[in-house]
Amino acid sequence: MKKQADKQIENRTSEQPAALDNIVLQAKDLGRTFDPGIWTFRHLNLMLMRGEFAAILGLSGSGKTTLFNILAGLDKPDEGSVEVTEAIGYMMQKDLLLPWKRVADNIALPLTMRGIPKKDSLAEVQKHLAAFGLEGLERRWPAQLSGGERQRAALLRTYLYAGNILLLDEPFSGLDAITRENMQSWLKEIKERFRLTILLITHDIDEAIALADTIHVLSPHPPASLHPPIKITDRESIDLHGLIRRLIYTNIDQG
Repeated sequence: MKKQADKQIENRTSEQPAALDNIVLQAKDLGRTFDPGIWTFRHLNLMLMRGEFAAILGLSGSGKTTLFNILAGLDKPDEGSVEVTEAIGYMMQKDLLLPWKRVADNIALPLTMRGIPKKDSLAEVQKHLAAFGLEGLERRWPAQLSGGERQRAALLRTYLYAGNILLLDEPFSGLDAITRENMQSWLKEIKERFRLTILLITHDIDEAIALADTIHVLSPHPPASLHPPIKITDRESIDLHGLIRRLIYTNIDQG
């Protein structure tokens, strides 16, 4: 069974040149340190393809959120580079809804901040409320929403900001188990409906297997790096969970 799971590890260097036209984000040899000589991660390489649902898995403190901040342009690496082909939306773990604004006004913020008139911004929000499970909630205050509803609102706001490429930092980690499972199913539907490209951070192996087409596993810290990506071809593989767990605790020889 181990051999079957190991076959899902993908060698992206063998991709055909035509496929490279679909790269929307590429990190090359990234490194980040907070103290001299102590690296959070190093020699980290990552490609995100258009239409892909990819997940990054790793232990707490392995640098997942730091990596996302760099990919989103909120932080700079000490080594390496990040190339993106278009705007990227970054949804942080906390929904960051403004408590003094109603739901619709919160969602419309990316549009109004660009100078789009409020009436037009709210009209654009209205078009998407049903698909995002928020119809009838637009006049409520954030405090009146459930945890799942708050995350839906935050995701719609991120989508309106950037379009189809989204970085999601453990968006469901604060939800109860049933709501979390429902949100996972809903996210897969939204991904297909709007043809999204998603890169997800999670510490939950089951969540990564359920959602992602490709899983990138961070080795232990310090310094963390990424194992070769796992292309999910069989979500029911008995040993896939075990393979991922082994990689999480396996260091990479960085020379």
